[in-house]
Amino acid sequence: MTTMQLVEIRTPSVADAPVIAQLLASLGYPGTESFIEQRIAQLVAHPDEAVLGAWKDSVLLGIISLHFIPQLALVGDFCRISYFCVSEQARGEGIGALLESEAVSLARERGCDRIELHCHSRRVDAHRFYLRQGYEDSPKYFFKSLV
Repeated sequence: MTTMQLVEIRTPSVADAPVIAQLLASLGYPGTESFIEQRIAQLVAHPDEAVLGAWKDSVLLGIISLHFIPQLALVGDFCRISYFCVSEQARGEGIGALLESEAVSLARERGCDRIELHCHSRRVDAHRFYLRQGYEDSPKYFFKSLV
């Protein structure tokens, strides 16, 4: 747990599911209410996953979900940010930078030598944030739908 400028960073619980569902909806992922409690419990219990939340005055203002992945051909592991959202009302207050900094610290503790993420091309403000945090643009991203 970290406290900075009255912001507390800690792992959320299933009781935080309604607010996390709202944050995800604002990120473009509506309809998570029916399964978000199960996902939170699953991720929090998994040894290679972490979810961090940022609270200010007992209000959850942001979340970041991390995955730690061993690499076959490189010494260090890598950390992947899968979901990262700060409430629209709290953007510009340093909440995102604080969550990202905690993610970097946790990744280093876990032996990671890099952090990666996918950020859709339409999220221009997020791109600027990541560049300010020291991320580099890596333009290729491929996926295959399995459904």
